[in-house]
Amino acid sequence: MEAPVVVLATDDAQKRDALAVRQEVFIREQGVPPALELDEYDQTALHFVAYAGRRPIGAARLRPYDSDTGKVERVAVLADWRGKGVGRLLMAAVEREAAARGFVRLRLNAQTHAEPFYRKLGYETVSAVFEEAGIPHVTMVKTLNP
Repeated sequence: MEAPVVVLATDDAQKRDALAVRQEVFIREQGVPPALELDEYDQTALHFVAYAGRRPIGAARLRPYDSDTGKVERVAVLADWRGKGVGRLLMAAVEREAAARGFVRLRLNAQTHAEPFYRKLGYETVSAVFEEAGIPHVTMVKTLNP
């Protein structure tokens, strides 16, 4: 099994790979309607893809939230790769890129089952539970180290 690597998508093929992972996890597995999963931010956000060899196995995206804050969204890892550090690798790549682009903090809406994962990475819950696409979420934030 090849060690996963994370890349910042720089071409349409890599962006399609990111979308393929999201479609598998969010649309097929979790039943999120395609109209909610694919949105206007896909055109302008930065997309990250985790690969095992040539197979896309994880994805995430980053977009500006405000002048100092980036918003992490659509973090997904294929079922057979969960619990193997792929999410950690994705988040590390997102955080490095966010810091390089001048963001001071990151914000994300985590599915409540993933809240402990993000907490281990230094994110703090700042909201009550709310529903997004019929799934319970919480908002979490992290201040980045310069």
